[in-house]
Amino acid sequence: MASDRTTPTDRDMAAEWVARMDSGSWTEADEAALQTWLAADPRRQGLLLQTQAAWMLPDALREQEAAEVPAPANDTGGKWMRRGVLGGMIAASAAAIITVRGGLSRDADFVTRVGEIRRVPLDDGSIMTINSGSELKVSLSRRAREIQLLQGEAWFDVAKDAERPFIVASGPVRAKAVGTAFSVRKRDDGVEVLVTEGVVETWSDQDSSRRLTVTAGERAVIKEWALVHYREGDTPPVDRALAWRNGMIDLNGTTLREAADEFNRYNQRQIVIADPGLASEQFDGLFKLDDPEGFAETLKVTLPVAINTSDPHTIRVERSNESILVK
Repeated sequence: MASDRTTPTDRDMAAEWVARMDSGSWTEADEAALQTWLAADPRRQGLLLQTQAAWMLPDALREQEAAEVPAPANDTGGKWMRRGVLGGMIAASAAAIITVRGGLSRDADFVTRVGEIRRVPLDDGSIMTINSGSELKVSLSRRAREIQLLQGEAWFDVAKDAERPFIVASGPVRAKAVGTAFSVRKRDDGVEVLVTEGVVETWSDQDSSRRLTVTAGERAVIKEWALVHYREGDTPPVDRALAWRNGMIDLNGTTLREAADEFNRYNQRQIVIADPGLASEQFDGLFKLDDPEGFAETLKVTLPVAINTSDPHTIRVERSNESILVK
């Protein structure tokens, strides 16, 4: 009878795979070998994702954990110490949604599935973190670094290179940076730019003479023939809007409709607000983005609602028959 737990060998191999992916020398043969290893045991996929999430912890935390984990006697380098840290962290809770590929890419296309977040190092030293349900095209040349965001959202930590501007395009909208960090999200009614570090210049090709300079902590929304600049203090901090990078959804005075839409970006099981009268109710909280069921359970104790989970594909939020909303 098969064990219900992954073996030490599996944990060790997961750490080895992640270290190789992060080395910058990942090849198609490595990818094929990894897929063969994953296919041999369905539990290995979750183990690999947990290992990748632990690998991406801040360096300071990793060093603190490493100090508590002795390296094997034959260890001659830091990689094995790091692997030991990962082994100790597997039991910790982690959002198992993040995938990493090392050393990508000069010209490439990227697509993320619903619920998948990818961290992609580029050849120029920049890093893309791609949100759920997104599609991008990357083109790196000697004179320019160009990203086309066809769908969804991505955050870019841009390596400094004054000779090669870094430009993200989404439809007619452009966001340009030399060395900074910012996100671009394609919405139904326009394109949203959030700046976490440095300065970004943004504009629409429909009228390139009108440009906005957006600095750290600020947000811009570029719509057809309109540019809207939100400065610090006008809206919640941009880091809260980018909580998805850490596997979380940060709600702050968000309506129930907006909260449901956020969860539905990341999950196959969709939240349905069955009573339109509930949609404008406001909600605060910090939640795991892959746990719509937990969010729904929280709603039951904070709002007069009933939760219907009889359909495995939906979570219906209905008005409770036992309570009356007080306006």
